[in-house]
Amino acid sequence: MDNKVVIAIRDISKVYRMGAEVIKALKSVSLDINHNEYVALMGPSGSGKSTLMNILGCLDSPSTGSYILNNIDVSRMDDGDLAEVRNKQIGFIFQTFNLLPRLSSLDNVALPLVYAGISKNQRRDKAAEALNKVGLGDRMSHKPNELSGGQRQRVAIARALVNNPSIILADEPTGNLDTKTSIEIMSIFEDIHNAGNTVILVTHEPDIADHAHRIVRLRDGLIESDEINTNIIKVSDPNHHYKTKEV
Repeated sequence: MDNKVVIAIRDISKVYRMGAEVIKALKSVSLDINHNEYVALMGPSGSGKSTLMNILGCLDSPSTGSYILNNIDVSRMDDGDLAEVRNKQIGFIFQTFNLLPRLSSLDNVALPLVYAGISKNQRRDKAAEALNKVGLGDRMSHKPNELSGGQRQRVAIARALVNNPSIILADEPTGNLDTKTSIEIMSIFEDIHNAGNTVILVTHEPDIADHAHRIVRLRDGLIESDEINTNIIKVSDPNHHYKTKEV
């Protein structure tokens, strides 16, 4: 494994003020994540895992502490700079897919490349390549309502991969899927990790977390435990054809 640190957070805290009430969502959290690690963030509702995910994904900034992402201090960036970092460095996958209903699979996947200023022909080529990687080469013209839940999540995964981001950040990626489809999706994550990507999975489900190689548990805004997973679940799905990218 390459031990290059891609994420280094130090003494991160996040405080929300709602009227007179002060909510401390994170309390002096420190964490390192290396290149090509596969990490699950776990914790009950209110543990701070969603807040930490938003900070790791540059969707929010910490109240105090530092966050170094690929040697860049993103802790105090403004919204515009954070948006640029997100688009270049992070691929997001959400429970609700977040696909645009009027766009085809190809156009949904190509969307991050629009913001990156990539030409139309290049966008289509890169989006087609990403869809082929997740086994949806025959669904490029389909809109989200013409796809199953598992296929929609595959489109979302292809969209997350299309910019070759440093980090894949997945928030409850199987939350809306049945067991069989969940296994298929986790197989794709396994392949993404094997292809050299850093994967961070946010989940409350132990059986989903057990696909990761390291499990970080949060409680009451603090890291409760940070352990290597000795019970890794490995799956394989012959129906998808994720191709390892050339190094």
